[in-house]
Amino acid sequence: MKQSLAETTSALMPFHLAVQVHDIAEARKFYGSLLGCPEGRSAETWVDFDFFGHQFVCHLNPDLKAAALHHNPVDGHAVPVPHYGVVLTLDRWSELADKLQTAGVQFVIEPYIRFEGQPGEQGTMFFYDPSGNALEFKGFRDMNSLFAT
Repeated sequence: MKQSLAETTSALMPFHLAVQVHDIAEARKFYGSLLGCPEGRSAETWVDFDFFGHQFVCHLNPDLKAAALHHNPVDGHAVPVPHYGVVLTLDRWSELADKLQTAGVQFVIEPYIRFEGQPGEQGTMFFYDPSGNALEFKGFRDMNSLFAT
């Protein structure tokens, strides 16, 4: 029997994701100060963040070169691939979007609402971290519509 998202979310295990960054101090400023992710363990060449309940690690690569950019068309937008992020409540997503806009973050895709008034209605926004890693944040009014068709 298939469980709803609400039934599985309480048992959802945190994911672990590690990315390359060209500057640890810049990563701390972006993920820690701007996004509000508490810092965990760290060393000279890496730092852990509590990325909205998930273990996110930035590993230093001082020779990091810009990755080849690829975009896929979605709803008339050029969505950067690969990308990562989290799903938030719509209220929390709106707060974050306002904070990022106030901070002058340059968006790849400005915050907007997809599927308005339909199943799966969601806020979405895309932007890059200082090392060129693409992020997407989504916001749902109804978490049970995350996989709505």
